[in-house]
Amino acid sequence: MLLSDVLSASIAWNPGEGDSVLLGAVDDDIAIAETVAATLPPKARGRVFLEVEDASGIRDFVAPGRVCVTWLRRDRGQSMRAAVDAWLAEMLPIEAEREHQVYAWVSGDRVAHALTTSR
Repeated sequence: MLLSDVLSASIAWNPGEGDSVLLGAVDDDIAIAETVAATLPPKARGRVFLEVEDASGIRDFVAPGRVCVTWLRRDRGQSMRAAVDAWLAEMLPIEAEREHQVYAWVSGDRVAHALTTSR
């Protein structure tokens, strides 16, 4: 089975080698994030933020060891978008010495894309 068999072609998940990855999903889109995480190489690094209504929506989520998975609960006022924004603010600092890059897909985005400090 190919990744393209499960994911919508519009997501077009194709990170560059060495990119940090970011996945953000709510409710029904968590299945997309699970599929993408299952295809990540063992050395992948990054974050996954998953937003559900309450504790009953939390389940096992498999990701490589250097990809941290965080479950967020709306009943506690937690938001995937707020978590994604905060993480990107930390991971894409403006530095003159080097460029940082994150390859991301978040619920509501039409396609996955690279985010860099130069944009």
